[in-house]
Formats: sequence, structure tokens, C-alpha cells
Amino acid sequence: MSPLYIMVGFLVLQRTAELIVARRNHSTLLARGAIEFGQRHYRAIVALHTGWLLAMLLTVDPESPVSVPLLAAFMLLECGRVWVIVTLGSRWTTRIMVVPGARRIRSGPYRYVDHPNYWIVCGEIAVVPLMFGACLLALIASAANLLVLRTRVRVENKALAEVYDET
Repeated sequence: MSPLYIMVGFLVLQRTAELIVARRNHSTLLARGAIEFGQRHYRAIVALHTGWLLAMLLTVDPESPVSVPLLAAFMLLECGRVWVIVTLGSRWTTRIMVVPGARRIRSGPYRYVDHPNYWIVCGEIAVVPLMFGACLLALIASAANLLVLRTRVRVENKALAEVYDET
């Protein structure tokens, strides 16, 4: 089987599993009194990720060789993704959810950088196409991701500041 199809299949399974966990955590967080922010731009994030995966299938030659160094970089990014999810535990979701009265998480990767998952996603969106030599797709998808993240980070920072009184 083509390495491209294996990679896209892996990403689809990963994202699907994450959505299942995120939905469960979303319900748990709502029951704990969490407030959701940024619902309006959530569809853009879903569309971006869906479009990125479809573009991989439609524009990349399935027989493209895989860059081993970039595959290694992708594997490191995935380790970071797991670290983020484990650190947030039941508070991890694909939506912006803030629990009033809870403490802001400052452990794990959050000890070193704000929004580590967004940094990881930026890396994935660039590295995966580059792994197959798709430079233009990496550039276009990365630019689109940055546009979406500009709104996402602004909304999330505002929500965190409001709820955790970080003005």
C-alpha cells in the first residue's frame, strides 16, 4: 500500500478518535459548568483539516517517496500531541472550553509554551505534505491554518483571561 494512503489513513483514524474523546470530554466539561467560546470559527477548523487531508489525496502522487527525516519529525510531533492530551486529561477537547473556578493548567508542555497543541498542528500541516515533496500544499495549508489560528488564539486568550482573571 502507498505510504501516502497509510499516512492519510492514520491521520483520519487519529482525528476520528480525537473527536470521540473530545465529544466525551465536552459533555463532561459542560456538566462541570464549563463555558464554551469561539463556536463560530470551529467549522473553519474542521473544514481546514478536512480540506488538508483531501488535498493530500488529490494532489500528492501516491508513489512519492517518503522523507525519513520528516517522518521522524512527524513522529516527534505526535509525541507532543500525546503529551498535550495526557496533560489536559478530561479537559482536552477540540473546542475552547473553560471551567470557572478550575485552575489554569501550567504543567506538561504548558509549562514551556502557550497553546502547545496549535504549535504541533502547525508542524503537522507543514511536515506531512513536505514528507511527500508537496511544498506548495504545505505552504497553502500552513497559510490557511495561520489565518484560522489567528482568530482561534485571540478568542482563546480572551476566554482564558476572562475566566481566570488574567488581565
